[in-house]
Amino acid sequence: MTLIKTSLLNGIAVVIKMLTLLGLNKILAIYVGPAGYASVGQFQNAIQMITTLASGAINTGVVKYTAEYYENPAKQHAVWRTAGTISLAGSIAVAMGVVAFNKSLAGWFLKDESFGSVFIWFAATLVLFVFNTLLLAILNGKKEIQRYVTANIAGSLFAMAVITLMAIHMGLYGALVGLAIYQSLTFFVTLAVTCKANWFKFEYLIGGVDKSAARNLAKFTVMSLTSAVCIPLSHIFIRDHLGRVLGWDAAGYWEAMWRLSSAYLMLASTTLGVYYLPRLSELKEKTDIRKEVLLGYRVILPIAALCSLFIYILRDYIIHILFTDDFVHMEVLFSWQVIGDTLKIASWLLGYLVTAKALVGIYIFSEVFFSLLFFLLVTLTTSYFGLESASIAYAVNYFFHFLFMIAALKIKRVI
Repeated sequence: MTLIKTSLLNGIAVVIKMLTLLGLNKILAIYVGPAGYASVGQFQNAIQMITTLASGAINTGVVKYTAEYYENPAKQHAVWRTAGTISLAGSIAVAMGVVAFNKSLAGWFLKDESFGSVFIWFAATLVLFVFNTLLLAILNGKKEIQRYVTANIAGSLFAMAVITLMAIHMGLYGALVGLAIYQSLTFFVTLAVTCKANWFKFEYLIGGVDKSAARNLAKFTVMSLTSAVCIPLSHIFIRDHLGRVLGWDAAGYWEAMWRLSSAYLMLASTTLGVYYLPRLSELKEKTDIRKEVLLGYRVILPIAALCSLFIYILRDYIIHILFTDDFVHMEVLFSWQVIGDTLKIASWLLGYLVTAKALVGIYIFSEVFFSLLFFLLVTLTTSYFGLESASIAYAVNYFFHFLFMIAALKIKRVI
């Protein structure tokens, strides 16, 4: 599967997901407002951390080793069974903890213990949520792009339907419940799509834990848990800082900008995950790796930069069409945000190589250091630049992240 073909096939799912996300942005803007946007962002970060912990943080490893063992189905099955067993045990244990501490979690993440039942809804469907992401990781590693695309389209449509209905009828509470359960409903579609493949049987997901597979996956557990803690926590602390210093509407403006960036960069970011991670996991020779990375810079980076330019030019129209007039103050974020978005993709092209080669030390240091730097840059510059400090810090942070990745991979002689 070539980069161009993968990008085109994945582009179908991305366009649909982008449209649904933009549609959801409008729905959330109308029914929850800027302050509600901040709460949605906090809850999504909570979901990210909890699901990563529940799954054992092994899905990236599943993609890598499924791709790496493409000529050895027995080893693939060992990886899947090990991952499935860990995911089942982890999701049940974490779900019980979430139920037990639902009010405390709501108080910490959402600043309102009355939202505790949202976490109970999430816990009730956590096992399905975790296994949906595991099946997607298997499809990705097997390079079953058409099935992967079908499952992702189903997820996008479920998200749009469930969250929209819940937000319209129940406001912020309904939006949060919708976010908690939609991906769990998608599990049944993903399972049906995966079971149609002649190489898959449901019993491959549960069984004995293979010690060798578990050791290999453990590297990715450490890396993924680092990301699952550092990145969401930095965003939570940034929102909390903006909310306390500038007001919760300001935190909502930043969240709206962040969600817009995530939406329009989706083609580039998902192509990296769908194509680059399995492809770089296969390659052994330095010349082949360098060739693949340079291809990404020729194809993906220019597209990301062009999209960023259009987003900046059309920023006023975007705010009025995709959000509401209440979000007009987010306009100050656009210039530095789109610069940061371009630098992010440039950095991620190298970051996926770090992941594919399981360079654990580099990965952990970069996630911890640059998450902390992002937060510190925001807090240190807010008094000078106000709300714009968040996007300035974002661009500066990814500039240094890009330089670090080049230096680290050169030192390791990977490229």
